[in-house]
Amino acid sequence: MDTVSNAPTSSLSPDISILIVSWNVRDLLLDCLAALPRAVGEALRYEVIVVDNASGDGTVDAVREAFPAVRIIANRDNRGFTGGNNQALAAARGRYLFLLNPDTAPQPDSIARLARYLDSHPDVGMVGPRLWYGDGSPQPSRRRFPTLATLFTESTIIQQYFPGLRLFQRYIMADQPDDEPQEVDWLVGAALMARREVYEQIGGLDEGFFMYSEELDWCKRAKDAGWRIAYEPAAEIIHYEGKSSEQAVARRDIFFFSSRVRYAQKHFGRAWAELLRWWLLATFGFQWLREGAKWLVGHKRALRAQRMAAYQQVLKSRLR
Repeated sequence: MDTVSNAPTSSLSPDISILIVSWNVRDLLLDCLAALPRAVGEALRYEVIVVDNASGDGTVDAVREAFPAVRIIANRDNRGFTGGNNQALAAARGRYLFLLNPDTAPQPDSIARLARYLDSHPDVGMVGPRLWYGDGSPQPSRRRFPTLATLFTESTIIQQYFPGLRLFQRYIMADQPDDEPQEVDWLVGAALMARREVYEQIGGLDEGFFMYSEELDWCKRAKDAGWRIAYEPAAEIIHYEGKSSEQAVARRDIFFFSSRVRYAQKHFGRAWAELLRWWLLATFGFQWLREGAKWLVGHKRALRAQRMAAYQQVLKSRLR
C-alpha cells in the first residue's frame, strides 16, 4: 500500500489514515491533498486513501499524476459516501482513522491536534474539528442527538417558516460556546477522526445510508458502546460544503430525507419512521403546490418549473 508521510519510510504502521471519498470535485480534492502535509506536521506518520466514486472529471488520473504516493481505489460505480468510506476503512492501517471530505481545506496542524486530543483522552472514541464555511463564517458542526420533534421539523418547511425556534438552536448546540473543547453527541462527518478500537468494536458506516445521517448513526453506535464524542476547536478546517451533492439537487434531497427515515426506523421504530416518511412527503407536496401557484401567476416561471420538477422527483421516490 502506498503511503504519504513526512516521516522516513518504515515498516511501522501509520499513526493516521486519512480517508477521502470523492465524486467529481477534482480541483478541490487536489487542493485538499496539497494541504495535508502542513495539517499533519512532521511528528506523525500518515497514509492517504482516496476512494473515487466513478467521477467523470479526470480525478483518478489527476491524483495519480500529482500525488503518486496516495493510494486510489477507483470504483466503476458510485458507492456513495458510506460505501466508499467503508472501502477505505477496510484498507486503512492507522491507529486513528480520519474521515475527510474532499471539499475541505485542513489548516496547519489541524489533523495533528485531533490526534493529540485522542492521545490525551483515552475514553474519547471520536473527535472532530471546528469547521468554517468558505466565506469565513462558522459552520455549526456539533449536534445533540435528534429527538422525534427534530426529525419532523429540522431542514423542512417548518424551519423555513420558523427558523428561530429553540428546538433548532438546541439541536446545533448554539447554547454552548463554539471555541471551547467539549463533549457532544455527534459531529458532522466532513471531518471526523475515530480510534481504530471504535471501528473494530462497532464496525463501519451503515451502508443503508447512501449519504447523510451515516455519521449520526456511527456516533450513536459509538456512544451506545460506551465511548465519548468530543469537539476540539483548536483544530480548524474550512469546508466548502456540498460541492458534490449540489450537482444533483433532487437526488440530494432524496438521500437526505430517506436517510432520516432510516435513522428513525433504527432508533425509534418502524411506526415512527413510516409516519415521518409520509409527513416529509407531505411537506414536499406542499412545496410543489406553492411553486405551482407562483408559476401560474407568472412569477419566475423557469425557476418555478425547475423546483417543481425537483420536488416531483422526491415525491416519486417515496423516500425509499
